[in-house]
Amino acid sequence: MPWPPCPTCATSWSPADARHCQRKHATWLHARGGHYLFTVKGNQPALRQTLVRLPWACAPGQLERHHAHGRAESRSVKVIDLESGPTHRLFPHAARAIKVVRRRRRRGHRPSIETVYAITSLTHRQADPGLLAAWIRSHWCIENRLHWIRDVTLGEDHSSIRTGAGPQVMAALRNTAINLARLAGHTNIAAAQRHFAHQPATVHRLLTAA
Repeated sequence: MPWPPCPTCATSWSPADARHCQRKHATWLHARGGHYLFTVKGNQPALRQTLVRLPWACAPGQLERHHAHGRAESRSVKVIDLESGPTHRLFPHAARAIKVVRRRRRRGHRPSIETVYAITSLTHRQADPGLLAAWIRSHWCIENRLHWIRDVTLGEDHSSIRTGAGPQVMAALRNTAINLARLAGHTNIAAAQRHFAHQPATVHRLLTAA
């Protein structure tokens, strides 16, 4: 997928999940005039702990609220300029840190809170907090609709196929299975897998129609 240009400087940028949050990736992008926006999770423990300890309580924030389908959702985003601080030394070309907190309330369900930390090479002149939050939110949608399903429901993380073109082939097959299930009207992919397991002829009809 081509990277869109940064709105103010026309250079490319890459939003990516935590597995791409690597120093080599950041250096590779910077050397080619690009920028990055990486979520930071457990694969970078020192970096994540540094982000958690930043003075977020003193940082200004933006808050969005949405109400739809019996669900109330709010997202707050805070951004801190790193400059020459400890995070700047931990990760190459890091310009700002981002903290996004998402709160959800649904009727009959317990409230949920999700906190995401991210790091970017984009400066305050290149992307404001609202734009960064929108990019992270769009990446969340991809994570929830595809990567999480592949990793958890279809067991991609535990696959023993790891050599040659095998991983790419299996990823394409998993994407095909997910898309076929959605074309058939299924919103719960795990339930769709159980349905197809009991009615394999349905899969043949879907493949023929596709």
